[in-house]
Amino acid sequence: MVTTADPDPLLLEMSGIEKSFPGVLALRDVSLSLRRGEVLALMGENGAGKSTLIKTLGGAHQPDAGQIAIDGSPVELSSPTASIEAGIGVIYQEFNLIPALSAWENIFLGRERTGFFVARGAERAKALEMFERLGVNIPIDLPCGDLSIAQQQLVEIAKVLSQDVRILVMDEPSAALTPQEVDKLFTIIRDLKDQGIGIIYISHRLDEVFEIADSITVLRDGQYVGGSPSDAMTRRQLIEMMVGRSIENEFPKQPAEIGNVRLAVTELSRGQLVQDVSFDVHAGEVLGLTGLVGAGRTELVRLIFGADERDGGQVSLDGKPLKLRSPREAIRAGICLLTEDRKSQGLVLGRSVRENFGLPNLSRFSRFGLLRQRQERSFFARYVDSLSIRIPHQEQLAQHLSGGNQQKVVLAKWLQQNAEVLIFDEPTRGVDVGAKHEIYQLMNRLAADGKAIIMISSELPEVLGMSDRILVMHEGRVTGEITDVASATQQQIMELAIS
Repeated sequence: MVTTADPDPLLLEMSGIEKSFPGVLALRDVSLSLRRGEVLALMGENGAGKSTLIKTLGGAHQPDAGQIAIDGSPVELSSPTASIEAGIGVIYQEFNLIPALSAWENIFLGRERTGFFVARGAERAKALEMFERLGVNIPIDLPCGDLSIAQQQLVEIAKVLSQDVRILVMDEPSAALTPQEVDKLFTIIRDLKDQGIGIIYISHRLDEVFEIADSITVLRDGQYVGGSPSDAMTRRQLIEMMVGRSIENEFPKQPAEIGNVRLAVTELSRGQLVQDVSFDVHAGEVLGLTGLVGAGRTELVRLIFGADERDGGQVSLDGKPLKLRSPREAIRAGICLLTEDRKSQGLVLGRSVRENFGLPNLSRFSRFGLLRQRQERSFFARYVDSLSIRIPHQEQLAQHLSGGNQQKVVLAKWLQQNAEVLIFDEPTRGVDVGAKHEIYQLMNRLAADGKAIIMISSELPEVLGMSDRILVMHEGRVTGEITDVASATQQQIMELAIS
């Protein structure tokens, strides 16, 4: 433990941290250190203990054992307020903004400058100063609900920096950002480093970690397993430390026999969001669909799935035209969509994982209007085993699962439908490298079974690594098709994405 007599104490030192919940040992003897002006990447699979550790640092959880010191002096972070007062700011993956309030109102919410009245002018001026410090221009009078995800991210950063933090924790800050927006975020992070702020950066995007982090700390199963300067660790070493086993190929694409056209889309349109899009997907094929955020990718597959009404165009399955007026009709036809936002659109978080699995499959598990729960449990147990879903029991609430396990539950309910066309919208967003590998292997098996797969992804290495063919979209249109994926580059995709 660093003492106050140390001439250059660590900015932050967490030593021997332990935390248990009923039936779960979340953290066991975890230690972490951070210096001024350092970016420390905190890595690990979903469920490794990262969130519990940062919630302990943020005062949301109280450790059962261990000590936290700032500038060499022990501190007790008994609440989020105590953490803020100690100079710690945490930006969680799920934004904590009020959509109806403006950007500047969100920044000072709960800390309003008051006399007889709230000092609105002073707060607005301070907000402008904060964004100027960040080098960005945000329409600060707009409700946060009208801002883009990237702009909301910047509001969260400004909110934390307005509290004069010395330690900044960023949990998956780039998950919903475009490559250009990530570049801007990194520029801001480097500027904060120059100001002496220590940053703990959590991400499942390994390319980002090696670009922005000075050092790496890895947790696995609630324990510290290692760490080093980032330039002393290889990508393969990091993956093996995280998952506890060797993964020879990060993108284990297996070629499948490409068959006849399964899904054909002709001149599909919806206003300016989707404009005259035509393409097809073959049996055994993984079609990568990419482009910048806002290019119309999700809007396109929602039309295919019957979730939105189209202005024109045709969708055909195995040569038969479909008139899909709802997701229910799409499911019955053999088309399933794994939505981009699994929390709000893919799962009912307050219900058990068994119930979530059964919801779209009630007709299969019901007789004379009565649910045959034993049959439901039996079928779900097969997917728990085959997909390696980590749950203590089938009645576990979906909201308590890690992101990777939540995604596997969504996969299970659609696999039970035995769909012919599966649409994966950002299937590995917020998912750890081990779970990603398992999802990729599942896609290989589905393709080998003759299923047609559309995979939307913003991660270009993933698109290049797992696709048989790639379509690129920009402003609602398909701007390019790449058939020779083995020779394609990220630059080639980006050129099509901005054209």
